[in-house]
Amino acid sequence: MTRRAPRFIEHPIMRVITVKRPLRKRMPDTTVNGEEKAAEVTRFLHQAVSGVARIHRGDPEPSFPSNPSREELAVALPGWKRFIDLAMVTLLIPVWLPVMTLVALWVAITSPGPVFYRQPRIGFKGRRFMLTKFRTMKMNAETHIHEAYLEHLIVSDRPMTKLDATGDPHLIFGGKFLRATGLDELPQIFNVLKGEMSLVGPRPCTVIEFERYAPEQRARVNALPGLTGLWQVNGKNRTTFREMIEMDIFYSRNISLSLDLKIILRTPPAILGQFFDSVRPLPRPGVKSTQAVKT
Repeated sequence: MTRRAPRFIEHPIMRVITVKRPLRKRMPDTTVNGEEKAAEVTRFLHQAVSGVARIHRGDPEPSFPSNPSREELAVALPGWKRFIDLAMVTLLIPVWLPVMTLVALWVAITSPGPVFYRQPRIGFKGRRFMLTKFRTMKMNAETHIHEAYLEHLIVSDRPMTKLDATGDPHLIFGGKFLRATGLDELPQIFNVLKGEMSLVGPRPCTVIEFERYAPEQRARVNALPGLTGLWQVNGKNRTTFREMIEMDIFYSRNISLSLDLKIILRTPPAILGQFFDSVRPLPRPGVKSTQAVKT
C-alpha cells in the first residue's frame, strides 16, 4: 500500500466526503485498476452521497474555521473602529430605540408569530453567528424559494434585485417598506454591541451562499460584517453578485477611519435611493450603478 501512496497524493483533492454514520457496506478497494472496479467504486460513492454523506468542495480554508485569534480580531476590529461602533450606537439610542419599538409593535400587530427573525450567518473568518432582524415574512413561508432566487443571482451575474422588489407574496403587510428602508435590519445593532458585527463592513452572507463561494471569494470574510458597507452605498440592488464580492473584498483590504466615515455619511442618501428604487422599476441589466466611493 505504501508503494502506491504517491499515486494518490500527487492529485489535488476536489471533494471531501464527510460520513454522518457508519457505512453499511465496505468501500471497494480503489487501488485496483479496471473498468469493473471503477464502476463499483462509482456506485458506492453514489450510495454514500445520497444516503449518509455530505460533499464539500476542497478549499484552501475550511468552510467553518475555529474562532479567530485575538490578533486577527484586532486587525479586523481595531480600537478606533470599536470606539465608533459603541459611541454611535450609544449616542443614537434616542433615535433607534423608539423606531425599533414602533417596528416591533407593527410586526406583532400585523402578523401572527415572533417579532424577530434569527438566522445563522457567516462572520469574520468564516465563524457562524446568529443574525437578528425584524421578521418580514409570513409564518411558514417557503424559504427554498429565496434560496433558489439567490442561486440564480449568483450564476446569472445580474443585478441583485431583491425578491420582494419583484412582488414576493410571502411578505407581511408593510414588509416591503421595512426592507426598502432597512428598518428590518435595526436589530443587528445588538450584533454590533456583541462584537459579532460592526457598523461598517461587508454584508453578512448566509451559510448556503458561503458554501457556493469560490476560494478567492471567501476573502470577503476577512473583515467583520457590517450594517452598512461599500456595496450598500454604491448601488446595492443595481450591482451584480460579482461586483458586490469585489467591493467587499476591497473594503476588507483597505479598512480605514476615513473610508468608514465616508460610508457612514453616504448611508442615509443610499437608503433613500433604495426606497425610491422599491417604488419604481429598476434599470435593465447592464446599466451602471451610482458612482463609487473614492478612496
